[in-house]
Amino acid sequence: MLNIRYNLKHVKHDKERPINLIIRWDKKRLIYAIGEKILPKYFETERNKKLYQRVRPSFTGYSEFNARLDYIESTAATAFRQFMNDNHRTPEPRELKRKLDIVIRNVEENKKPTLMQFISSFIEEASKSKINRDTGMKLAKGTVFIYRRTLKMLKEFELHHGMKLDFDCIDLEFYDRYVEFLSVTHQLSNNTVGKQVKTLKSFLNEAVDRGLNVNLAFKNKRFKVLTESVYKIYLNESELREMYSLDLSDDKPLERVRDLFIVGCWTGLRFSDLVNIAPENITADKISIKTQKTGEVVVLPLHWMVRNIMKKYSAFPNSLPPAVSNVKMNKYLKDRALLVPCLGEKVQSNITRGGQLITESNAKWECVTVHTARRSFATNLYLDGVSSLTIMKLTTHKSEKVFLSYLKASAEETANVVQNHWLKKDTASGEGGTLLDNRDVLPHQPVTLDKQNA
Repeated sequence: MLNIRYNLKHVKHDKERPINLIIRWDKKRLIYAIGEKILPKYFETERNKKLYQRVRPSFTGYSEFNARLDYIESTAATAFRQFMNDNHRTPEPRELKRKLDIVIRNVEENKKPTLMQFISSFIEEASKSKINRDTGMKLAKGTVFIYRRTLKMLKEFELHHGMKLDFDCIDLEFYDRYVEFLSVTHQLSNNTVGKQVKTLKSFLNEAVDRGLNVNLAFKNKRFKVLTESVYKIYLNESELREMYSLDLSDDKPLERVRDLFIVGCWTGLRFSDLVNIAPENITADKISIKTQKTGEVVVLPLHWMVRNIMKKYSAFPNSLPPAVSNVKMNKYLKDRALLVPCLGEKVQSNITRGGQLITESNAKWECVTVHTARRSFATNLYLDGVSSLTIMKLTTHKSEKVFLSYLKASAEETANVVQNHWLKKDTASGEGGTLLDNRDVLPHQPVTLDKQNA
């Protein structure tokens, strides 16, 4: 299994050449410079000679030189076996080189943390007191959850490939193998794979900032974050009115989930902000809150549905229904959405999973999540003719690209927005016209959108 030999680098007979130790095992190879040089004429290269791959007797001090070569070869074999005993696996070339540097060259053992050690300690910091540098606020629990998920995937990758990851092995070859592992072995969608790669890149950037990582291969344009546009539903105003009108008085816990969702649909707040609205954030007709993710203060008017819900919960400190966890709310929401007749229509979307484009078809109620509220808020305002800049002020989006991904209007609805804009101009100038109501467009018809239209 283990093969060790010597050779001379670039053999020429006119000057001394470096002697390299060549170690092969399990289809792996390490070329290790031992720090010794010799004229090629003194180094035996014929296999049938007694001193094959050793120094010939014609070299003064050949016996001491050969003793040094014997020692290095023996030490390399011992280091290899010691690694196997300690780790119950064969080493990677970089790991064996590091061990040989210590035992042969007397290089001090590197005390810097490995990649996995760094990520683990970074996550520990984040879960306790890590501050978002952009907002000055503590990282959200959801962000820490994504960190832990990425670490788990990296550990599974190590086990799957029988290797140990460190900073110096994060290259384009690793990228290809990791993306294949995520998309094929785990059957993850392109967006989920992209999120894993994006999180890994954030770890590596942090390690660079701290002087722990000098390998910048992850900045190569081929080391990219995969993304694709996937259709996510929104609820139009007609559907929201139907959900709001459901009589759920016989099931108070689920009624509260529905009501909190409706508040989210008319405020556009993220779940982390929605559940943290305090009495002091509410005035007579507005909600003013500093958002957790961006640290920005947003002022939102109260829609009539929100005002009615607040009257219903006036006995609670913030006049809003008490929240459950994000996970439970997603589950309960589907139970409530199932009761809305118009949400029984089928919606189709294309998604790349396991490297293959798949068309998925689900009832609309199955697709309702907490985040549907935020998409509904943005899309309904857009369909009512509110400018993107105004909506972005309310949603605190800084990137127009990210904001546009929240607009889920169909091609027909978007056309109506433009047509209404023209009709309003014609009306102002004395021309006639009838405005189209986007709030009732396609409430009961199947929606079929591919990823280009998502």
